[in-house]
Amino acid sequence: MTIQKSYKILFVTLVLALLANNVMACSMYKITVAGKTIVGCNHDTWLTTPKIWFEKAKRNNGYGTVFTGSRQISANRTTPQSGMNTAGLVFSRLSSYYPKQSNRFTARRKITNEADYLSEILHRCATVKEVKKYIQQYDHSFFLNDVFIYIDSLGAYLIVEPYKLIEGKLKIVDANGNIDKAANKQFFDLSITKNVASLFISVIILLLVILTAARAYKKTGITSAPKGLQSFMEPIVLFVRDEIALPNIGAKRYAKYMPFLLTIFFLILTNNFLGLIPLFPGGANVSGNIAFTMTLAVCVFIVVNLSSNKNYWEHIFWMPGMHWSMKLFLAPIELIGVFNKPISLMIRLFANITAGHILVLSLVCLIFIFKTVYAAAIAVPFVIFIFLIELLVAFLQAYIFTMLTAMYIGMASEEAHHDHHPATEGADKELAHH
Repeated sequence: MTIQKSYKILFVTLVLALLANNVMACSMYKITVAGKTIVGCNHDTWLTTPKIWFEKAKRNNGYGTVFTGSRQISANRTTPQSGMNTAGLVFSRLSSYYPKQSNRFTARRKITNEADYLSEILHRCATVKEVKKYIQQYDHSFFLNDVFIYIDSLGAYLIVEPYKLIEGKLKIVDANGNIDKAANKQFFDLSITKNVASLFISVIILLLVILTAARAYKKTGITSAPKGLQSFMEPIVLFVRDEIALPNIGAKRYAKYMPFLLTIFFLILTNNFLGLIPLFPGGANVSGNIAFTMTLAVCVFIVVNLSSNKNYWEHIFWMPGMHWSMKLFLAPIELIGVFNKPISLMIRLFANITAGHILVLSLVCLIFIFKTVYAAAIAVPFVIFIFLIELLVAFLQAYIFTMLTAMYIGMASEEAHHDHHPATEGADKELAHH
């Protein structure tokens, strides 16, 4: 089964060292680096099976979960040993011994199926606080020979013993195992992820290309025939100006928005192409990361609304030429449209780029699913075909995003039209001249 809400789940590597030695002490660790979490534990007492399985969310507000390691509790049923859900909550089950204390939690609900009980915690809870609230409903002394450790994405932990709960916050320690108080006060996770590194690479590439072309123009001027990078960059810049900026913003206002439009176009285009390269400097699908597209959409939202004028807001809140009752009806709808525009930009770019990558990976996976060379004979040609289409999509999505941005800017900065108005007529003539 696949994990529901898979877009939320981190890339999880669950490492189990099922070791048996003379030291009767189970251990567990959790490390999160660059947005990826590694969970590991050893089991010195119990002989667990190295099993990994996925369970989708059981309810709309629940969480998909991956479990690893299992104990046999019946002929056809196993209970999880460790696991992690899509909210980043991790648990591990360690071995310990506690003498039975009868009638300790007689008022609490009894645990009848430990597998359902343990899996339900990860399906229901996102934080250690929620785990504690859930566990306190039950007589946890059912697990006399176990200690459970829960750690959430915020670093809070909960140690669940049969008769005791221990809470705390993960701390940074030095090489000797002592808590580093100074480090804990100043700790921020600023790890450079693959996408961040790819963004740095794309920025460096763009700076080198654009600055090289700019220096060439400075030497030769704009009247001479372009050479080298000039001949590559000039048609693209003219395309953005003549086919995107001028028609949508207008001859009077387009110039001040050209740097912004060119930045958006080249940034998206470069990252789209880098995402199609499986090796360095590619290998990261930046445009397929919704955080990247959201940032671009927020920038567009700010620029559009800062460029707006009285006429733009009048058409949103008090539509001219309509009855006041319809104005009241349309105002909330038009206001929603102000936010829908950047949201649509965000989702459109993310979805189109991601879909292509998913399709390519799905075709490649056919080779491993069917485990035959004949699958490769079919999959590889289709992968090449889809890859060539993705080259077109990479350019097309950069164009669409930039074009819609220019259109929104033009709509926000458009002046009111009045019949037989000399100023408007003069502007129209100037635009026609250009």
